[in-house]
Amino acid sequence: MSKQTYERKPKVAFVCVHNSCRSQMAEALGKLLASDVFESYSAGTKLKKQINPDAVRLMKQIYGIDMEETQYNKLLSDIPKPDVVITMGCNVTCPCVPGQYTEDWGLEDPTGKEDEEFLKVINSIEEKVRKLKETLRGDTSYSWT
Repeated sequence: MSKQTYERKPKVAFVCVHNSCRSQMAEALGKLLASDVFESYSAGTKLKKQINPDAVRLMKQIYGIDMEETQYNKLLSDIPKPDVVITMGCNVTCPCVPGQYTEDWGLEDPTGKEDEEFLKVINSIEEKVRKLKETLRGDTSYSWT
């Protein structure tokens, strides 16, 4: 694929049901690792009172990102219309959000599990965000106008 200059960066929505763990980590990593290529948002169809404390702790420990300071739970109606929709692997309960490009990352929810499981999910999200960045950087099949 050849590189293309877009009139604006595509908006990427990382979506799961509660917007409290995986989608929040993906948004934070998207902002950290790919803000030069796309805008990152996260959302859900239902909200929990807080972002998962284990996700907050590990993201701060690994990346220095304080998600309590930089992020908050959002509904789908709270974010701009996305160009790209990435679902986290919500099985049958995942919300359907239209976008020019959609993908399901099929990530297990690490909530309530040991740090080792969280770290596997975090590492997978980082890898997938980096791949998405490269895909969108070189993709000429969509127009983000």
